[in-house]
Amino acid sequence: MYRSVKRVLTGGACAALLSLTGLPLAMAAPESNDPIKIALFDWTSVNLNAKILGGILTKLGYNVEYPTADYLSSLTTGLTNGDIDIGVEFWDTTAAEAMKASDATGQTERLGSLGPKAKEEWWYPLYMKEKCPGLPDWKALKDPKCAAAFSTADTAPKGRYLGGPVTWEGFDDERVEALGLPFTVVHAGTDGAMFAELDSAYQRKAPILLWIYSPHWAPAKYQGEWVQFPEFEAACYTDPKWGVNPDKKYDCGKPHGEIWKYSWKGLKDKWPGAYKVAKAYTIDVNELNKMSGQVDLDGKSIDDVAAEWIAANEAKWKEWAK
Repeated sequence: MYRSVKRVLTGGACAALLSLTGLPLAMAAPESNDPIKIALFDWTSVNLNAKILGGILTKLGYNVEYPTADYLSSLTTGLTNGDIDIGVEFWDTTAAEAMKASDATGQTERLGSLGPKAKEEWWYPLYMKEKCPGLPDWKALKDPKCAAAFSTADTAPKGRYLGGPVTWEGFDDERVEALGLPFTVVHAGTDGAMFAELDSAYQRKAPILLWIYSPHWAPAKYQGEWVQFPEFEAACYTDPKWGVNPDKKYDCGKPHGEIWKYSWKGLKDKWPGAYKVAKAYTIDVNELNKMSGQVDLDGKSIDDVAAEWIAANEAKWKEWAK
């Protein structure tokens, strides 16, 4: 519609008509009607960010789709070949190697940081400290009595560690072996299942040791601590001689750092307006944690929570679109 209007109106008349739509002038005519594909992954915050960014682009006139993708392979295949156009959360903690490989293809672009800082590590409720008083020092987990305190019928006498879905990687199995921990790693099927198990154990004060990440609502809702492993250095993941075990890699904690946005390289030329908004898009960690809780704890839908953010922050995203 806007292209046909521009053919017959000029100057102030065109600007006045476009202003009635509430859209910024630069965004009034999407450059292509092809769908912009924003990836959905298997945890709440990333899908909130995808639906917020996609909802903004939809209001600006773009056609948006939300394919479900694998977290790491989306970097090295989906984004490189254009099957996915935007991914909004790639964490330094788990995706560093995949991002490096993606960057090397020259077919993707790092759009900048999302805003919140990433932390992921083994975590336990404070009530477990009574049964393993050496915590949070990781060496306490080597004590068979401490490991037994975290055990279940399926793992006894070894402790049980509940890791994230296998698609997240994280090298927990390798860490257990490298540090000689008497623990069995069990991977949750989904993000939701992992936190449902945490909630159930916490209510019963049952033993649990699991992967907790931030930004997320869980560290605020539950009292607990992260295990303090040897500080991560890049050599820990590449050089067996680094660290406390001279024969094994991964004898350290998980990395920490930024959360990055990525796009298919062609986004910038095909949809320059959407590219500009995606680069500008950031979110506050406290807002993100609160919204994640609204979904996971209060039962609100991701679409509804995203729409509420878009409505409440209209001035902000219109500024991004100028």
